[in-house]
Amino acid sequence: MGRIDFEDDPNAPKPNSLVPAASVVVVNDAGQVLLQRRVDNGMWALPGGKMELGESLAECGIRETKEETGLDIEIAGIVGTYTNPRQVFAYDDGEVRQEFSICLLGKPIGGTLAVSDESHEVSWFPPEEVDRLPMVESVRRRFEVWRSGSYPVVR
Repeated sequence: MGRIDFEDDPNAPKPNSLVPAASVVVVNDAGQVLLQRRVDNGMWALPGGKMELGESLAECGIRETKEETGLDIEIAGIVGTYTNPRQVFAYDDGEVRQEFSICLLGKPIGGTLAVSDESHEVSWFPPEEVDRLPMVESVRRRFEVWRSGSYPVVR
């Protein structure tokens, strides 16, 4: 399923869905950040996705990271809360989702890096290399907030 991200775009479609989601800045002992190259938009992103009924936010972040990257993680904190009503994601099936995401901080504890049906590539990056990667601005903001150390943030 394809996805187009819109932010502060007067021509963006109107949202018809609001789904709680988690994304995770996973940092290893070497200070590298885990990123995946998404199948739906071809951009590099943090692992994450929608929260399922019956799970906590931390469980969502742990599950999504495992599904999308093959790694087991533990949650170490919160980077920020992102609920910009002018940030929407339009999917091929007609869903237009308004942003509602809590970005968590995670630490790897096991597993093996692996791509999934949601990712073309999965890799660790030194923070200074992330600037050169194609990434939607909302994901880049989460990374920048983590890199600045000025979290938690509510936006």
